[in-house]
Amino acid sequence: MLLYDISREVFSAPVYDGDPKPTLKSLKTIGEDSMYNLSSVSLCNHTGTHIDAPLHFDEEGADIGAMRLSHFCGKCTVVTIDGILTGEDMERLLPHCHRRLIIHGAGKAYLSVSAARVIADSKLLLIGTDALSIAPPFDEMMPHLELARAGVAVLEGLFLEGIEDGEYTLAAFPLKMKGAEASPCRAVLMREPKGY
Repeated sequence: MLLYDISREVFSAPVYDGDPKPTLKSLKTIGEDSMYNLSSVSLCNHTGTHIDAPLHFDEEGADIGAMRLSHFCGKCTVVTIDGILTGEDMERLLPHCHRRLIIHGAGKAYLSVSAARVIADSKLLLIGTDALSIAPPFDEMMPHLELARAGVAVLEGLFLEGIEDGEYTLAAFPLKMKGAEASPCRAVLMREPKGY
């Protein structure tokens, strides 16, 4: 089994405009006063590779701790996209995809509202992107809201350099945080080596 780590390193990952930068603080260091190292981390739930729960844009939506784990593990399709996907693009694409779809767009591929609506009406469980947001900068709210109301998990901030288009198994579990609208995660793609 080949494993591909598609997560960004937390402390060097780009931060969404206005979000706080993550910090690592040492609380204890091995030495005269301590037998162990101990540290604390402060970060926004949307730092680096993370999952948005419906609660992020829908006040009635599920929080990250209430989402089904099945959303975050299973067959997945990776597709390279350039620009903003329309509803028509999604209608052509979805019949060829598993229930988890990752968009590889060098950080510049997004969903339009119409694309999000097509996804919301489909059986897709999760949509992922290597951009900081699944939605274009000029319309952050509506694509997120369409996905949130349909209970679709949004996986953002992926690192997809060197990842080929195709079919994989995805594992990208959020932390179990009741009441949170998002969670950092460690996202991994898996596939059997060719020829097996």
